[in-house]
Amino acid sequence: MDGITRRGLAAAPLALSAGQALAKPPARDAAWPDATETARLIRRGEITAVEAVEAAIRRAEALQPTLNFIVNSDFDRALDRARAGGLGGPFAGVPFLVKDLDDYAGLPTRNGSQSGRFAPPAAASTEYVATFDRAGLVTIGKSATPEYGFLPTTEPVATGPTRNPWNPAHSAGGSSGGAAAAVASGVVPMAHASDGGGSIRIPAASCGLFGLKPSRARMTGARGQTAISDISVDHCVSRSVRDSAALFAATEDRGPGARYAPVGLVTRPGRRRLRVGLLMDGTSGPPEPEVAAAVQDAAKLLGDLGHRVEPTRLPFDGPQFIQDFLLLWASGAAQLAQAISAAAGRPADSTLLEPFSLGMAEMAAKAAPGALPAAIARLEANAVAYDAWLASNQFDQILSPVLSTPPPSLGEYAGTVPYDTLVARLIRYVGFTPLHNVAGAPAMSVPLAWSAEGLPIGVQFAARAGQERSLFELAYQLEAARPWARRIPPVHA
Repeated sequence: MDGITRRGLAAAPLALSAGQALAKPPARDAAWPDATETARLIRRGEITAVEAVEAAIRRAEALQPTLNFIVNSDFDRALDRARAGGLGGPFAGVPFLVKDLDDYAGLPTRNGSQSGRFAPPAAASTEYVATFDRAGLVTIGKSATPEYGFLPTTEPVATGPTRNPWNPAHSAGGSSGGAAAAVASGVVPMAHASDGGGSIRIPAASCGLFGLKPSRARMTGARGQTAISDISVDHCVSRSVRDSAALFAATEDRGPGARYAPVGLVTRPGRRRLRVGLLMDGTSGPPEPEVAAAVQDAAKLLGDLGHRVEPTRLPFDGPQFIQDFLLLWASGAAQLAQAISAAAGRPADSTLLEPFSLGMAEMAAKAAPGALPAAIARLEANAVAYDAWLASNQFDQILSPVLSTPPPSLGEYAGTVPYDTLVARLIRYVGFTPLHNVAGAPAMSVPLAWSAEGLPIGVQFAARAGQERSLFELAYQLEAARPWARRIPPVHA
């Protein structure tokens, strides 16, 4: 692994059993400051940006051997930036990580793949990633991702598995698994994440964090994303709702011609009582009992808070949806394999791509003529049906699981599992998140439950496209009713 360059600045991480971690929340003064509080401390002169970044580097070095969340460190440049001063924006001096699927100037983008091992440093940041610098965030490195973000777990052959701070034998989720592991363990207060089928919400659910997926074309740099195939969006994973809301306000598209009117900074719960649809059957059936119980408990909490919850069902054929989504996903893998083959001057094989990536490319190549356009047409109809579903029932939001199970053991969804076996597992596991990517709608994972084994269980809330304010306002209300930020995992800084 290319990465940690500085030496021995911190002690080894504390290790407790999951049972001990859940016995009671830590004392208030043991909780980590979030990004908003860290920035406030820096503005008031109680700490310096250099001290904040230096502390994050020490934490990263201490926990990287156990959790494996960084694939490229940028410690020296981060310290230089903090020392130079002149940082502006709402998060001036706050340490941060950028996901290794996006270009950040000066660091290579390796996409969690062996095919990217010789990638040169990026000449420039993407338009969206550049907003992080303008917000004052100090990037200390690139976070781990599965190969090209294809899987809901972060276990790439190229850099090895990222481990869950709540139990290192379990997945931290994907594809933003490195980001989630770093935030959940206290290395950085929030980190960049992206979501093409659940990749913000899944790691947030797996690691006990808050994660909101924005609407399609909502954020800076995404204005041209208008088609069903434009399924990936960017934002972050965080420990607090206010961090996510503030970064959203700092990075949403506010320019002339923006697709949506800006949300702005949401700072408090909403007052309106919501009508919420309760969805317990996803595209591949109901979740496991512990997850179902967590969602039902969330429904009860909503009722206690004055909201109205009504059972509902998907407005389209779930099994057909997931098959169509898989073919769309596979078509992207086929295009990727062709590009890698052209660059390498030879067919993409297992020295360049993992078995799952190659399997998806083969699936797309073997699809019947016209299969992909037909799948896209059905997905477009599903997107229309999603809006009509909420409108006809007068639902403000939909409540559902994020995943069908608590965080799985490492290896269960790795890209080296035989293709047909892995596809069958994925269809069962990820049955609640892809529909929002197809619909271009916002959705969030809220950490409202933990399993009997001490693993986080995220609960999902979704709205119509452009309705992020409604989600943030409800998230503040849920955070106040069921505080989660003071829960600290067994492996932490």
